[in-house]
Amino acid sequence: MVRIILIRHGETTWNLEGRYQGQVDTPLSPRGIEQGRKAAAALRTIPLDACIASPLSRAQDTCRFAADLHGLPVLTDERLTEISHGAWEGRYAADIEAQYPDAFHLWHTHPERVQMPGGENLEDVRRRARAAFDDIARRYDGKTVLVCAHDAVNKAVLCDLLGLGMDHFWQIKQDNACINVAECTDGVWRIVLLNSTVHLGFLLSGIEQKGL
Repeated sequence: MVRIILIRHGETTWNLEGRYQGQVDTPLSPRGIEQGRKAAAALRTIPLDACIASPLSRAQDTCRFAADLHGLPVLTDERLTEISHGAWEGRYAADIEAQYPDAFHLWHTHPERVQMPGGENLEDVRRRARAAFDDIARRYDGKTVLVCAHDAVNKAVLCDLLGLGMDHFWQIKQDNACINVAECTDGVWRIVLLNSTVHLGFLLSGIEQKGL
């Protein structure tokens, strides 16, 4: 069995502002740094064998807090990079809605049908993130691995591990610095923990971010 502890990066200023980040390399906010430290503290007593993150700094920095406590390097996997929003990246949700009303509505109702202008669709994300997870399961059999990625990546791969299509994307929530746990035994995945935020001081955040 392999156990993957999947976390989302801490808060960024663009999360607060409601900007679509995508693959823009935005830094953690002061609160995001504190969230990363709290996630690391929650995992201090969990034996970790490897730490893997998206190459974007907000994920690497969040992952590093935990990696440092375990004396491990932060490895990177490009397949864990956030979805490319193309022309939407860096823009406020309200501005995107005004310029792309039909696509924006579809994104929030049938996300599986949306091809981001100049970017990716959820199938692109699901395919590469699932491949990364399956590779980790093969490479680290019998071990526990920390993976730090992003909102859309986490949602897409968690849906896939549960056997759900990308039409269920919005039924999975991922708060900043949340902790999920997935286990794989003989190629069969199960979700042990989903969107836990107790280590951040609350059971339910009530936060609904406008941009990914």
